[in-house]
Amino acid sequence: MNEVEEVLGSALPLEVEADLDPLLERVGDARCVLLGEASHGTHEYYAWRAALTRRLVAEKGFSFVAVEGDWPDCWQVSRSVTLAGDAPEDPGEVLDGYRRWPTWMWANRETVDFCRWLRDHNAGTGDRVGFYGLDVYSLWDSLRSVIGYVSERRPEYVETALAAYRCFEPHGEDPGSYALVPGGCEDEVLELLTRLRRPAEGAEDLNARQNAEVAAGAERYYRAMIVGGPESWNVRDVHMADTLDRLLDFHGAGARAVVWAHNTHIGDARATDMAAAGMVNLGQLARDRHGRDAVVAVGFAGGSGEVIAAPRWGGTMETMAVPAPPPGTVEALLMGTELARALFVFSDGPDAAWPRERRGHRAIGVVYDPGRDRRNYVPTVLAERYDALCWFRRTSALDPLHLEAARRGELETLPSGV
Repeated sequence: MNEVEEVLGSALPLEVEADLDPLLERVGDARCVLLGEASHGTHEYYAWRAALTRRLVAEKGFSFVAVEGDWPDCWQVSRSVTLAGDAPEDPGEVLDGYRRWPTWMWANRETVDFCRWLRDHNAGTGDRVGFYGLDVYSLWDSLRSVIGYVSERRPEYVETALAAYRCFEPHGEDPGSYALVPGGCEDEVLELLTRLRRPAEGAEDLNARQNAEVAAGAERYYRAMIVGGPESWNVRDVHMADTLDRLLDFHGAGARAVVWAHNTHIGDARATDMAAAGMVNLGQLARDRHGRDAVVAVGFAGGSGEVIAAPRWGGTMETMAVPAPPPGTVEALLMGTELARALFVFSDGPDAAWPRERRGHRAIGVVYDPGRDRRNYVPTVLAERYDALCWFRRTSALDPLHLEAARRGELETLPSGV
């Protein structure tokens, strides 16, 4: 049997939501389901990730969705979908207000449709399934949020919060400027975090604590960027893993989480060349912390088509053509099968040989150059990196809500824009 025949023998249909049944069965009683994407700008990844999440929430009682997004922005979405009294009734209104580059990651029709569904679900069942951000960016927004919280609820900590903010203030919200200054604000932000680091008694306590954690994490992240190497990546993914654990604790015994993030974050780094480079990621940390059987990671892959991305960091988003994958890659093998869409669920025991071979696996970030597509492949053993894979031969562009704002976002590290 050749490899194409092996792939065809492993393939399951992926045409309607009912085709996700084998994946729901694979999830079983897992506590964390990590859902990836091979780009931040592909409709099929977002749409099918949302379809699976709807079923996990409605049929398996998952407690919250945590995404590769900024905590303050996602907190406002969460307040809307959980029907907080003074929050907008339409989460689309909140998402349309996103202005931090790259806005299209979450300010898009696909995310709006899911969040509207989630609000309706919460209203109809009495659940409060939230929508949270895991990322480490938004240092200044998070500090401002903490100042507002302590001013209202913990006035004894106002001076501590202001001291941290004033330390960062001269850098004009420019992470590069801050990272170059000797000494920095580590002491100030850690003192603030120590004051707020206590079990959250309610949503507002959780918000304040997490914003303080973001400030501390971002401070470490920008310092690490100057040194170079894998450390800034590791700071970011450890922060995301810690935030996920904090959310599970907040939601109590039996809480279950759905995570949306790029494949490079949710797939186990040890099954790629990331480990040799000294990098860890969210998928690896989740498996180590919660147990292999408690975590299900689902990767996504696509052949050719279109994607929303930018040609440079902070640049204007474009609809770009995604070329056919080069020979020897995961995508090239799957293109050779003629499968339009397929679901692959990998077993823990003996399996077909093809997903246990190391091949390049495409990873498109927010920054992309189709002419250099060959640089966007991560050597991967699929069946070790993921528990399942969703394949789309032809992909289409995400549907952004608005044109990209000119405002430059906080800095990112390699792999570019993921």
